[in-house]
Amino acid sequence: MTSDSKKKEEFAGQKAIVVPRSILTAKCEKNDIIGNLYLTNIGYYPNAMFHSRKRPEGANQHILVYCDKGEGSVTVSDREYHISPGDFFVIPRKKQHSYSADAVNPWTIYWIHFTGSTADSIVQKMIQRQGGYKASLKYRDTSLRLFNEIYEELEKGYGTDKLVYSNMCLSHFLTTFLFNEKYRNPLEKEVKSTVDLSIEYFRINLHKMLTLKEISDSMGLSASHFSYIFKKNTGFSPLEYFNHLKIQQACQYLIFTDMKIKDIGAMLGMNDQYYFSRSFTKIMGISPKYYRK
Repeated sequence: MTSDSKKKEEFAGQKAIVVPRSILTAKCEKNDIIGNLYLTNIGYYPNAMFHSRKRPEGANQHILVYCDKGEGSVTVSDREYHISPGDFFVIPRKKQHSYSADAVNPWTIYWIHFTGSTADSIVQKMIQRQGGYKASLKYRDTSLRLFNEIYEELEKGYGTDKLVYSNMCLSHFLTTFLFNEKYRNPLEKEVKSTVDLSIEYFRINLHKMLTLKEISDSMGLSASHFSYIFKKNTGFSPLEYFNHLKIQQACQYLIFTDMKIKDIGAMLGMNDQYYFSRSFTKIMGISPKYYRK
C-alpha cells in the first residue's frame, strides 16, 4: 500500500491486514466466485492522530473509508469534503486524492481497499447515487458487523474457503453502503420514497388495469414527473413495472393453484385471455400453459 504519512502510525487498538500479492494472484483473481470483486487491504484506526495519505497518482484499488468518530477531510480530484461521524467516502482506483484526520478531533475510521471488474461498477453506482464521493451512513450496525466478520475470517489465514467467505461478505458489506436505507433499525418508523409508495399501490391494485394518470395522481405528481422519477430509480416505466408484478403473481397462481389460465388473467385485471397470454409470454419467455407444465 503506497502512501505518504506525516507520522508513523501508532494508534492504540489499530489493526490492519494486507493480503499478500501472491495470494491475490493465485487465490482471488483466478477464482470463479470472487474474481470480479475481492479486497486487498482492510483496517481499523481508532483516534488516528496525524493520520494522513496523499496519492497524486491514486491507488491501484478502490478505497472506502467510514468515519465512526471524530473528524477529517478528503480531497478527490480537487474536490474537498469535510468528514464527520457517520460519513463515508469512496475513491475510485487511479483517482488522485488525499485525506487526513483532523488535528484537534482526529477520526476513528474503518477502511477497505478492493478491486475487480464488478468493483468498478459498484463504485460508479455509489458515486452516482451519492452525487459525489462522500455520503452518510445512517444505519451502521450491519456494516460494522460485516466488517468485523470479514476481518476476523482473514485473521485465520488465507485458505481458499476463508478467502471466498470473506469476499462474499465483502459484496454484502458494500451493499450496505450502496443501499443503506434498507438497513434501518426495525423499530424505527420507515420514511418511504415515492417509488416505494407507488410499488405498494401497484401491489394493492394488481386486480386492476391502472392508467399512468391514475398512478401519478395517487402520488400527487404529474404523469411526466412521476414517470421520470420512477424510471430513474428502477430502470423501468411505471406500467412496465406494474405488469412485471402482475406476471409475478400470475406465476404464483400457475404453480400453486389449479385455476384456469383465463381466470388467472381475470384476477389480474386482464379479462382478455389472449392479451394476458401475450403479456405473460413477453415477460417470461414462454406461455402460461408451458410455464405451468
